[in-house]
Amino acid sequence: MTIVNDIIALMESVAPQSLAESWDNSGLQCGSRTWPVKHIVVALDPSLSVVKTACEKKADLLITHHPLIFQAIKNIILDSPVGEIIDLSIRNRLAIFSAHTNLDSVKGGLNDLFAEKLGLRNLNFLEPATEIADGAHLLHAIEGQHGLGRVGELASPSSLGALAETIKKTFGLATLKISGSLNMPVKKIAVCTGSGSGLMKQFLSTDADVYVSGDLKFHDAKDVETHHRALIDVGHFASEQLMIDLIAGRLATRFKEKDLDVTVEALRVESDPFQYI
Repeated sequence: MTIVNDIIALMESVAPQSLAESWDNSGLQCGSRTWPVKHIVVALDPSLSVVKTACEKKADLLITHHPLIFQAIKNIILDSPVGEIIDLSIRNRLAIFSAHTNLDSVKGGLNDLFAEKLGLRNLNFLEPATEIADGAHLLHAIEGQHGLGRVGELASPSSLGALAETIKKTFGLATLKISGSLNMPVKKIAVCTGSGSGLMKQFLSTDADVYVSGDLKFHDAKDVETHHRALIDVGHFASEQLMIDLIAGRLATRFKEKDLDVTVEALRVESDPFQYI
């Protein structure tokens, strides 16, 4: 019988916990490590609608990118948003597990997939992993295997406008937020899935022409304007929803290799909370 702890061990091979940032809360969010697992669903957020759908599907484990709990909570009130999710998951014996910044940093993880979708080559880390966690994290950094964001090159130069159109088509977007001349030539690109504003200094320290990320700010745009660079904001949701197929595919492969009687399903019930009109 496969239990939650067995899946957590498998997830270590996909996104090692040691790579999570110090402020993060990746890992088991709710449930018991000893609960049996036959059916897993994968989603971006452990929202109430996602948890309800997982329970309707009689899933045993929900794996998400964003954690259910970011900071310590002082109480569990069952009619509060988080309390309702915890109550629902425990009553239905649905464990909730997240792989967040560790999935962002790991080689072959979310940032590599995002860069691959853009056709980038010769990838380097925008911010290599450092010795901020523990001995295991330091080992990964020494080996040069992991880090946040990526910097890579297009196979052939493009204009910023043409790149933007490619990104819209690739990710199925109707609009993008752009800073920079649409005619400027682009060869080298920095990317960061999710919220990329925190890595602006790292981007400006590279020779990348444009930074593609989400949640970029007004002052970020003013900074790149000063440095004659460009920004493309694809939105937080668009840059991270790729993790659903990534995790589902990796786990399905490992279940087949280990001959485990566990199914994994990509849960497609979420959408960008923003509307663009």
